[in-house]
Amino acid sequence: MKIFCTGASGYIGGSVAAHLIVAGHQVTGLVRSPEKAEAVRARGVQPLLGTLDDREILAQAAQAADVVVNAASADHRGAVESLLGALAGSGKPFIHTSGSSIVGTRAKGQRSDAIFDEDTPVTPSPARMARVALNEFILSHRDKGCRPVIICPSLIYGRGLGAGPDSVQVPLLINLAKKRGNAAHAGPGENIWSNVHIDDLVTLYALAIEKAPAGSFYFAENGESSMREACEAINRMLGFAGPPTAMSMQEAAAEWGEGTAEDTMASNSRVRAKRARDELGWQPRARSLIDEIEHGCYRE
Repeated sequence: MKIFCTGASGYIGGSVAAHLIVAGHQVTGLVRSPEKAEAVRARGVQPLLGTLDDREILAQAAQAADVVVNAASADHRGAVESLLGALAGSGKPFIHTSGSSIVGTRAKGQRSDAIFDEDTPVTPSPARMARVALNEFILSHRDKGCRPVIICPSLIYGRGLGAGPDSVQVPLLINLAKKRGNAAHAGPGENIWSNVHIDDLVTLYALAIEKAPAGSFYFAENGESSMREACEAINRMLGFAGPPTAMSMQEAAAEWGEGTAEDTMASNSRVRAKRARDELGWQPRARSLIDEIEHGCYRE
């Protein structure tokens, strides 16, 4: 099949593109610069120069493809409108990438026991209301002659398969530990995120392309860990003695920015990928987050 992928030079999009190329598909990837174009071309992706604001470029690429994978931004409504408008009436799949911070709770590093699957009602924080509204807009297009599907990953880890090798949270924690000589979490670090290995996530995209019904929404996870547990593993991996440090929220905001500190590094996001397993037969098999930190790509 001919697949058009936004975010093709990034961590998720690049990994999905690489997986689909190995499976025998032709992938065209949206990139923003000649440098990124060369990076994806070297990995078998046909580059298309443009941005998410280039509505005509997006529409033409979507119409020329059999499948569209939107992995550049979970929040860019203009790009979604362009792509879905081009796909209306075609019956083609549109696979959109969201993120499980839509169920996140600003907890300043404290634990929450709230767990969500695809049937659990969501009341998003103000920071994620627009993303939830965009998800609803996307799924409404199941009645407009295309096949919209949303994949909503939790914390992603592991080495990327394409031009973008690094995820967000784990490298932030490792880089901070190297800077300080000790791993550090925001607040007590009891906050928990579900997580999923990039190798397992790309197989979910392939399954969604193959057989997800129109209007489907899937969380993606295969376990969970607290930020403190991740930091303890980082200390063991780096050979740092003693427990990790508990930063104040002010310190965390100074390191990562207030939004990242509050809505990602100190929040809870606990989800269960019930539908992906039940409806698509998704079977994640990659090593756990803690094992990957201690013995996998992060040690290397």
